[in-house]
Amino acid sequence: MEEQATVSAADIARIADVGRAAVSNWRRRHGDFPAPVGGTASSPLFSLPDIETWLRERGKAFQVSLGDRVWQRLRNLGDDLTLGQRVGRAGSFLSRRGSEDWGHSSRYDDAELLELLERFTVEQGARDAFEFLCERYVEAHSRQLSVTPEPVARLMARLACPEPGVVLDPACGLGTLLLAAGGTRLLGQTDDPTISCIAAHRLLLAGADMEMYGANALPMDSFEGLLADAVICDPPFNEREWGHDELVGDPRWEYGQPPRGEPELAWLQHCLAHVKPGGLVAILMPQVAAGRRTGRRIRGNLLRAGALRAVVTVGGSDLWLLRRPEPGERPPSRLLLLADPSTVEEQWPEHLRGAEVPGAVRIIDLLDEEIDLSPARHQARDEHAGEAFLAVRRRFEGVRFALPSLAASDEKPAFTTIGELLKSGVLTVPEVVEEGDVVASPSVPAYVHSGVSETVEPPMSKYRTDPGRLDAAFLAGCLRAAGQVAPSTSTRIDLKRTRIPRYPIETQRAYGEAFTRLAAFENALREAAESGLELVRLGLAGLTEGQLIPEN
Repeated sequence: MEEQATVSAADIARIADVGRAAVSNWRRRHGDFPAPVGGTASSPLFSLPDIETWLRERGKAFQVSLGDRVWQRLRNLGDDLTLGQRVGRAGSFLSRRGSEDWGHSSRYDDAELLELLERFTVEQGARDAFEFLCERYVEAHSRQLSVTPEPVARLMARLACPEPGVVLDPACGLGTLLLAAGGTRLLGQTDDPTISCIAAHRLLLAGADMEMYGANALPMDSFEGLLADAVICDPPFNEREWGHDELVGDPRWEYGQPPRGEPELAWLQHCLAHVKPGGLVAILMPQVAAGRRTGRRIRGNLLRAGALRAVVTVGGSDLWLLRRPEPGERPPSRLLLLADPSTVEEQWPEHLRGAEVPGAVRIIDLLDEEIDLSPARHQARDEHAGEAFLAVRRRFEGVRFALPSLAASDEKPAFTTIGELLKSGVLTVPEVVEEGDVVASPSVPAYVHSGVSETVEPPMSKYRTDPGRLDAAFLAGCLRAAGQVAPSTSTRIDLKRTRIPRYPIETQRAYGEAFTRLAAFENALREAAESGLELVRLGLAGLTEGQLIPEN
């Protein structure tokens, strides 16, 4: 007898378009809610057919997408211990789809899964189909997998890889940083062969020229002797068994033997050893690495050599930006320390060119007994706090708020969906985004594109409206609203299911103008909040350091 597909509580919330809390309430309040058929007490699994029947009998709307059916079939072909191997094999099939290898290898796998994969690939494309499976895999193994947040990955890529070239990530995990970096050739290594297989197929399906190995790079460097144009890395933190005793005197430790309890300094020097002279390194480090006493000698050597150029606090970590010194090059005199990453993209290129920028601290002032490079510690010493306070205050006072005029209404409009609009031709998906197109994603508020044409990559979605039947600003507002009211626990929003009110084009334009003004009001609120907090910080720093005085 064939085993039934199972779903987790998160899966149920997704297919029923509700939050996880709603599923918990159903389990508590309804005695006939299907009992778990597997999993654990903390992560139970339920029969998908039983859940569908229960939802249907109670008139609750639900939709099991084709992608979800692929995922459930893939997940139920074995236990979770081998799930990563099955995801990697799916990536292998998708990478070879259309070739002779596809038909040959498919005979050895589940026919229903391959049929679902084929349909899903036709619907979404091979790359998006595999990215969907990878997202589900990360969600199912969130406690075991550490994935660099996409905004952080993109920031690291922009800072370390301003030009195309050879990019290396020696602790690449699922390949998120390499995908963000692009480049002419992508090189990756990670300690888990299963994860390296998934990462390799992500890169292949993105069209990358790549090379991937599944081994820990500290004791087993698969790229020994190679010098890349840039290195980006989010290494494992607090790794105890990293090979300290076996790697004593390793030639990579140019700036000092890494202490046993600071493997992050081993990863940092590994990255520097693999970048060309003048090449850049971006590596995420735990915040304690900036001030731990055991690492002060290496920090001092990095500063004296001019290898460490910036430390920027990003979320709960610090982003260390390094540049491998060229032979005979004079070391810089300042280190950029930023407790807020919002200005780093503007300041970083200027800082590299030797210009004085806010947040740059004299290296000679850092070479004390502690060599503490924590940005927060030095932020209050900002030499420009007084001038910056006055500039931010002028910006704060210039923020203007303008709410649209809205009235209450009991009208209940009819609705359509993005999917239906695409089928009818009112919406199309362009190859390149042009002015007037709508751009959206599950995590970024939708907007109407303006300016020059450009290419956007997944997970961003792009739509072009028939202006005589659908107003672009109206569509962007509806998508923006869907993103704000969606359950906060949802990991992925299916934009094609977004409901769009049916209104005449004249009404749409009026709504579109109101949506646009609400978006501008939101931006003004955010700017005022950010400027206000910066005013407080600069005011405290300026008063403490004597750069500001009370006027009265």
